[in-house]
Amino acid sequence: MSRIATFAILEILTLFVNAFKFLFKMPVKIRLQRHGSKKRPFYFIVVADARSPRDGKFIQKLGTYNPLTVPATVQLDRQKALDWLHKGAQPTDTVRRILSYKGVLYLKHLLRGVKLGLFDEAAAMEKFQAWHSEHELQLKKRQEANPRGGNRRGAPRRPGAPVRRPSGEGQ
Repeated sequence: MSRIATFAILEILTLFVNAFKFLFKMPVKIRLQRHGSKKRPFYFIVVADARSPRDGKFIQKLGTYNPLTVPATVQLDRQKALDWLHKGAQPTDTVRRILSYKGVLYLKHLLRGVKLGLFDEAAAMEKFQAWHSEHELQLKKRQEANPRGGNRRGAPRRPGAPVRRPSGEGQ
């Protein structure tokens, strides 16, 4: 077989592999699904088909995100998120920031190092635990430095501000 024939076969094989990847790769995204009332957003972090609407059908719920608290509250199932990232789900920009904040992307990075044989899984978990404890300390410092407390709506009133009472109360 000549070099040209080998090259042609290799080229055809590459085309078939790329076509297979394109046709059978489901476009799955990890994204936010909005809930809550007007001007009071609350989000579910979900895995959904990229073609479905923002608040439409989803495959699996991974957690919640509440931007109204200071700092924003994030509840996330780290293992489920990691599994979906390994399956090829693409996070949106905001969800990528949330996953980075919760350490999921760092954990994925460490597990890739284990897969490549750079270190063992115990060392990877030790590195992650060290990062996680340092991250928690930074969060506590940030919360202590914040004078307003947890909820933006429940922030303390300034001195001399009128007190609003719900209708039907008093008088």
